[in-house]
Amino acid sequence: MAKTGGMLGKWAFLIGILLAVIVGLFGSLTSTIIAILLVIGIIVGLLNVGSKEATPFLLAVVSLILVAAFGADVLTVTYNIGGWILNPVNILKAIMALIVPATIIVAIREVFQIAAK
Repeated sequence: MAKTGGMLGKWAFLIGILLAVIVGLFGSLTSTIIAILLVIGIIVGLLNVGSKEATPFLLAVVSLILVAAFGADVLTVTYNIGGWILNPVNILKAIMALIVPATIIVAIREVFQIAAK
């Protein structure tokens, strides 16, 4: 990850992933939660991914988006475990709310860098 973001970018990514998984497992994806994940995703895109990491990041995200899109059909089962209703698809949706804004920022930055050469 890029050093320009320092600890803020690293913490934003960690908090975003933890929030996405916890909310995806045990909560519901409200518009407020999605907005928080989007803002954290923007911070991650601006601070965490530098030029050196851009290509591997974009490749990994494309893989993740494909798995989330096609894997959601497989995981459309809701589990009731000990009174908790667990829906694995919500985890994928929450992670996408975090990752997609970061991906857009990194991809646009890379296009501008390519165009500038």
